[in-house]
This record gives sequence, C-alpha cells and structure tokens, in this order.
Amino acid sequence: MDNPAIARILREIADLLEVKSENPFKIRAYRNGADVVANHPHGLSALDAAGLREIPGIGKDLAARIREIADSGDAEYHRELVAELPPTVLDLLHLPGVGPKTVGTLYRELGIRSIEDLDAAVTEGRIRALRGTGVKKEGQILKALTERKRHAGRHLLAETHETATALVAYLRERSPATGIEPVGSLRRGCETCGDIDILACGGDQTLVDAFLDYGAVERVLAHGDTRSSVLLGGGYQAGLRLVAPESRGAAMQYFTGATPHNIALGDRAVGLGFTLNEHGLHRLEDHAVVAGADEEGIYETLGLAWVPPELREGRGEIEAAAARSLPRLVERQDLRGDLHTHTTVTDGKDDIAAMAESAREAGLEYIAITDHSKALAMANGLDERRALAHAQQVRSRDAEHGVRLLAGIECDIRLDGALDLADDCLAALDLVVASVHSGFGQDRQQMTERLLRAIENPFVDILGHPTGRRLLKREPYAFDVEAVIEAAARHHVALEINCQVDRLDLNDVDARLARDRGVLLVISTDAHSRHAFGRLRWGVVTARRAWLRPEDVLNTRPFDEMRSSLRRRRP
Repeated sequence: MDNPAIARILREIADLLEVKSENPFKIRAYRNGADVVANHPHGLSALDAAGLREIPGIGKDLAARIREIADSGDAEYHRELVAELPPTVLDLLHLPGVGPKTVGTLYRELGIRSIEDLDAAVTEGRIRALRGTGVKKEGQILKALTERKRHAGRHLLAETHETATALVAYLRERSPATGIEPVGSLRRGCETCGDIDILACGGDQTLVDAFLDYGAVERVLAHGDTRSSVLLGGGYQAGLRLVAPESRGAAMQYFTGATPHNIALGDRAVGLGFTLNEHGLHRLEDHAVVAGADEEGIYETLGLAWVPPELREGRGEIEAAAARSLPRLVERQDLRGDLHTHTTVTDGKDDIAAMAESAREAGLEYIAITDHSKALAMANGLDERRALAHAQQVRSRDAEHGVRLLAGIECDIRLDGALDLADDCLAALDLVVASVHSGFGQDRQQMTERLLRAIENPFVDILGHPTGRRLLKREPYAFDVEAVIEAAARHHVALEINCQVDRLDLNDVDARLARDRGVLLVISTDAHSRHAFGRLRWGVVTARRAWLRPEDVLNTRPFDEMRSSLRRRRP
C-alpha cells in the first residue's frame, strides 16, 4: 500500500475514536501519524517497525499499526471500530463542516446513522433543537448536504490516484504480462474524478475474476466478457475493460479524451477519409485498419502531433497539434524551488532546518519560508517584530543544508484589502505571499476591490491560493477573475497554483488565462510539514492542463534569476 492509503486508514481510526468520544490524546496521535505518513516523501510500506520508529511522530504502537496496514491492507483495530458503528456513519464524516464530534452527537442524541437520516432531521427541524447546534449549524449542515448532492460521485484527483494505483498494482501482480493502465479523467489529471476506468491490453477472463475478487470490492455492478464494473470502498466505481493488443493505442486514446476532444478528432478523421473508434483508425473505403496499436500512430496518421493526455479537453489542442505548435509542458523535474512553506514558528509541524533538509531530499534548490502573519491568531501568526526576528533566523540558515532560503511571509489580506503587516516590515523581507483567509462571504465587488488593493501594494510578490476554494467542500469566493489577472499582469504579481490536493488553486482554466495575459505562475506546496513536498506533482498536473511551459513558472528558474524576477526587484 502507498502512503496515502495507509494515512486514510489512520485518519479514519482517529475520526471513529472521536465519534465515540475517546481519549483526545489517542485521537491526536492518530491524526498526527496520518499527516506524517501522507506527506512523507518515501514509501513507508518498505520500512520495518524499527525503521518507522526513526521517523519523528511515529512511536512504537503507531509503527506496529502502520506495518499491519501495509502487510494486510487494514488494521484489526480499525475493523473493530467500524464494527461498533453502522457503516453509513462513515459517510457523515465526509461532509464539510460536520466533524466527528458533531457526528457523534447526532448519532447518540438523534439516532442519525446515515446521510438520509441527516437530511430528514434537517427537513424536520430537529438539528436546531440539539444543544450546541442551533440555526447556524443547521444551515452549515444543509449547505453541506446540498453540495454533496451536486458533487455526488466525484473524488479528489490525489485520492482517486491513490485508489487506482492500489488496484492497478494488484492487477499487475496477478497478470504481469498484461498492459494495465488507468484512463479517463484520472489520466487527464482532472482536479476531481468520477469513475476509475482501467484498460487491460492482452488480458483474459482470469484477470476479470481477479478484479471482481479484489479486497476493496463492496459490490459487483456488472460482469461481462470484456467489461466489468464494481463499487469500491469509499464510494469509488471502477471499471475494467479488456482490449486486444492491436487496439491498445485506439482504446487509450478513446477512453482518455474528453468528449469535445474525441468529437473533434473523429470529425478530422472523417474529413481525411477515416473512421475512428476504440478499436482503431479505419479507412472509409475498405474499412482496413491503418493505426491503432499505439496512440502516436493515430495522431500522426491524422496529421497531428501527439497530444499529451492533460490537454485532451477540446480547448484548441487539435489545432495546435496540426500546426505542430503544442507547448513543451512543464514537468516536475523543471521545478527548482518552492515559494510557500510554513514552520513551527506558526502552524507548521517542522522547523527551518527540517524543511530545508526535506526540500533538498526532494531535489529542490531553494525554498521560501512564509509563515503566517498576525491576523491568523489560531496559527500563532507573526506581528512585525516577530516577523523580522524570524527573517533573521531564516537568513542565518541560508544554504546551511544545501538549500537557499528566502525569508518571506504569508501575509493576510484584510477585509478592506490592506495587508496585515506594515509596509516597512514587508519591505524588509525577501518575498511576500498575500492571501485571503477570512471574509469569504463578501460580495463580488467587495472581494474584487479587496484583491485589487492587495495587488497594488508594492511589496506583494505572489497572490496565494487566489480563489479560496476547497474542492468538493467550499466554492471559490465571488470576484472578477479577469480584473484580478489584468492587475497582476500590470503590477508584475505572480499568481499561485497551490498544490494542496483540495485546493489546486488557481485552476487550469484561470491559470491558462493568466499565462495568456503575461502573468507568471508559481507552483507551491503551501507545505506545513517536511513531508509535503511530494504534493508538487499535483500542482504540476494542474499547470500542464493550463498549457504552462517551464518559462511560464517562476520557480523553474535558478535562484538568482528567480529572485531578480520577483515584483519587488523589478525596475
């Protein structure tokens, strides 16, 4: 099992313990352990218990639990906790704003065991009558239920990847000679994914049987000669399709491309005297197969350059492929630094040295330490005096661990657009990331003016997670995206693609618009622990979907060039 899969079980143990009102110290230990595992740069399933105990935050009991999960796919303790509660209670834990304590109260006081029970309780007005809830909490729950219905069947890209990777590894182990690949929205790198679609090129019915016997299967939905589908734990629907080796490329293309891309490609094929489907590219006149074994052959026969999966959305990629003008998309190895990280000085879990060492291990040449400003009191945010003292500490460790360090800040944008720290303090730092962390309910005009005023501040270098969204949880706040992008271009402010898996903010469409308007993008982790640098991969996927080249991304540049490109250092 990979790290995210192990972390998910540890996090679920913590949630179930909290539903039961168990020891808070035990709950915290499992939560912290889940964070350590999820963000660790190396696969922990390869370590024995002694090796696991060497990792800060993992003690003897947790190490044994991790080994049990890695070896068997679950933990006996987890199964015992699940057995004590109705399985549908777990669905309640996935609702935003409905934490484990609330779930426990709803279960004990109102007998709510499922989403349907909760929906009925809200409709009947029973939630507001509960002690400690009231109308406001009822409104939050109602909003969560409404958004759940709208996002039904969707999952975060990283979580879908985790589930699909485990399933594909299981199938490859049972049929090593078969080409087994995920396709669909997952292969395109969509920020959220629906079904997990898997192609098996050259497989037979024994592979289908293995698929149906997979341990995470909760229900078989369909079972046919060439296609079967199942429901997996966590609400994932997965499908396996058997494909002949000579049709591999055609099937990979057909089941990867979004509908607009496939329609445009099919129209082009017809215009050139062919028909295209999942079995191959055929001549119209005699139905002979002219391509299909590989994707490149299909695109080339149609007079096109091969289109990277992330671009197959019907957004001009066919025309660019015909003109041989598709960009060389940014890749993870192009990134030289990370310009948004946090330490224990505010709400991070690791100190400066640990962050620098981990960045070096991740192949980075530089990072910016950007702890929070004073408005984020719950994160122990920095006032001017502490910010400058912290900057001095960061600079004293520059290059000490083989990584260049920038002394920065993630400065809150107040409700009126003013920044949370005085200009003379911001001017004394190496870099300022300005972000919104509150007041999401402002109307469109207010939020637009707020962001524009922040961008106008001469010491703002980067606008962090610009839309404030949380995928499948919180919609972006309302503002004029084009006006903000135009202002960023005018004032040479970079816009961030935040790599937190439930942010990926900016999204691909807005990031491409920013690039087209001449704005530099930054791909940053917003790391709060030394294990978070692995998240860079998800920001890179978003950047690729936005057609970004290495030169469009500020932190692909060498340290001195990157630093001279910051807004504060531009003439």
